[in-house]
Amino acid sequence: MSLQLPPLSLYVHIPWCVRKCPYCDFNSHAQRDELPEAEYIQCLLDDLKSEKHLAQGRSIQTIFIGGGTPSLFSADSFKVLLQGINNIIPLEKDAEITLEANPGTFEQDKFVGYRDAGINRLSIGVQSFNNQHLAKLGRIHSSENAIKAATLARELFPKLNLDLMHGLPDQTLEGALSDLEQAIALQPDHLSWYQLTIEPNTEFHSRPPLLPIDDTLWDIQEQGQALICSAGYSQYEISAYAKSNDNRAKHNLNYWQFGDYLGIGAGAHGKITLPEQNKIIRRWKQKQPKAYMNPETRLTGDTEISPEELPFEFMLNALRLYHGVPSDLFTQRTGLPLSTIEHPLTSARHQKLLTKELNTLCPTEQGRCFLNNLLAFFMH
Repeated sequence: MSLQLPPLSLYVHIPWCVRKCPYCDFNSHAQRDELPEAEYIQCLLDDLKSEKHLAQGRSIQTIFIGGGTPSLFSADSFKVLLQGINNIIPLEKDAEITLEANPGTFEQDKFVGYRDAGINRLSIGVQSFNNQHLAKLGRIHSSENAIKAATLARELFPKLNLDLMHGLPDQTLEGALSDLEQAIALQPDHLSWYQLTIEPNTEFHSRPPLLPIDDTLWDIQEQGQALICSAGYSQYEISAYAKSNDNRAKHNLNYWQFGDYLGIGAGAHGKITLPEQNKIIRRWKQKQPKAYMNPETRLTGDTEISPEELPFEFMLNALRLYHGVPSDLFTQRTGLPLSTIEHPLTSARHQKLLTKELNTLCPTEQGRCFLNNLLAFFMH
């Protein structure tokens, strides 16, 4: 293995929500008392200081602040956080800094402050514009809240993403397309449009709702993609659509291209390349906020990704991209020669799941539809 240092991103996790949504399997905890904002921000900065050596001289290209509901925190807290991050590991001058926000009026009141703190990309978790569907999803905002939030964010932030789900309980094709039409009318730069899946350890898993039948789901996917593309958005990943290449989510692109990222916050994960030790590692933090805020118990795990696991780990990310990645990126990011995966590549191309271009690792339309089958070729 001969490893090169890839670009570096930073993920920041804010673990609190007003209440837990029944479909959510992220590390989020219902807010019961006053949030320890100042203390938690200081813990995040202490966490980053302890990981500074892993930057290995690189600056941070992108930051994504996710949750939970990060917009429960004040703009002042994020100003302190971003200034503190830049003092520890410098940010690129044009770094993309994304904040996830809920569309509620409580959060909207903070939007100007978020922009002034340095947030330049807002990602609003709309999920649906249908109030009945929002209620079934456990969301606490209304369709009107979502429209107002997106309209305000469009004016304030250089880049806006709307998160939207489909395949919701009792959702019809017409309902799903209506959601998309409303989202497109708000003119976001980027749309994240993904199907609701029932995950283990969620309320929906223990009490499954009635979801649309497969034929309806297929129609939603097919007609929804056509609607989005006709509105001038290009699909560049399984569930991501952008108005231009410049509007693609740079942070997520770094994940999908197997770049490096530090993870700070309760339950955050990181993936780091160590060329001098000729290995790639993963690190993760305590999920429970109290345990995370104790420096002695903060780091939960640190493990090497074995050379046998690397092809699957790389492909799991890269093959999500609509146009794939250059073949030589495999060697740059994993340190392994392309010949390591020559047999699975040949088999996948024979099954018409990968395109035949040798200089690109790119799924065919069939490969995108049967991505799990394609990925299975690369499991060790």
